[in-house]
Amino acid sequence: MQTSWKTTIQKISRRNEPYVFLVLLALCILIEIRSGQFFSSNNLVDIASALIVPGLFAIGAFLVIISGGIDVSFPALASLSVYATTKFLLDINYQGGVWLAFVIALSIGALLGAFNGLFIGYFKLPALIVTLGSSSVFKGIMQGALNSKQLTTIPVGMRAFGTSSLFIAKNPVSGLTARMPVASIAFVIVLILVYLMMRYTMFGRGIYGIGGSEVSAHRAGFGVRKTKFTLYVMVGMIASLAGVIRVCMMQQAHPTNMLGMELNIIAGVVLGGTAITGGRGTLLGCILGTLLIVIVENSLILIGVPTSWKSVFIGSLIIIGTGASAFQVMRMNRVKSIKIRSKEAF
Repeated sequence: MQTSWKTTIQKISRRNEPYVFLVLLALCILIEIRSGQFFSSNNLVDIASALIVPGLFAIGAFLVIISGGIDVSFPALASLSVYATTKFLLDINYQGGVWLAFVIALSIGALLGAFNGLFIGYFKLPALIVTLGSSSVFKGIMQGALNSKQLTTIPVGMRAFGTSSLFIAKNPVSGLTARMPVASIAFVIVLILVYLMMRYTMFGRGIYGIGGSEVSAHRAGFGVRKTKFTLYVMVGMIASLAGVIRVCMMQQAHPTNMLGMELNIIAGVVLGGTAITGGRGTLLGCILGTLLIVIVENSLILIGVPTSWKSVFIGSLIIIGTGASAFQVMRMNRVKSIKIRSKEAF
């Protein structure tokens, strides 16, 4: 019995999730002590609302990193797909619901994701190089072919979706209110579907396998090229969904306000324990790490830290997260080499 408990504790201690949770809890308590407002209902709802778009981006980035790649194109992909969709619907004076916007944007996202998947999956080019290039291509199309500029009005259906809420939380002390957007349902659905896919399907196991070793995954019967291609199509659709939700919540389409989010998103995913080399990580850790980044971005002002210091804190988290991931990889490799040497000795 004691041995099993020790084994369980050792397994837990090797994972990032408990440490991220403790840091998250300590930060929340610190903010509450300094401000007295963190655990108020309206602030918690505001944080949950702020997590929706980064959370969706993080799920997509998580899938790519697990497969052993790095995608830095998803903000540009989301921007292009949602901008093209919004502009098209405005040009035809569309007065219907938001569902057409979702269908068009997700279709464009799948096409752009297929562009990445083709070069990464079938031509076997490095994911970082391809997505750096495609990010520039997507931004160029938006600025050149679409002549992008800020759209201060969006179609009626998108406006209605962005302002609709599940409930409204009110702070009895300050009187401030916050609403939980209906878009949070989309985030929860995507989170559940990806969790089930990664845990119970051969496709999910293939993503983990490819991240661990492409050669081993191929020998085990996984179609590496097809899996990678499908993965980037899926990530393109998730990014486009996040883009539509962002525009609906902001009530305007800005061509550049999502650009530059990739570093914070990737930092949150790695901070949550996803190995930067691929093959290891959990959705729970991904969301915890992203939540930590969101809280740092949105709540430092409550403890009197100037917003100009936000980049310092986030940069520190990036270094800590990648450092912890690299340390874990080194420790695992060391353990493997010790086991191999001990076997050879016998």
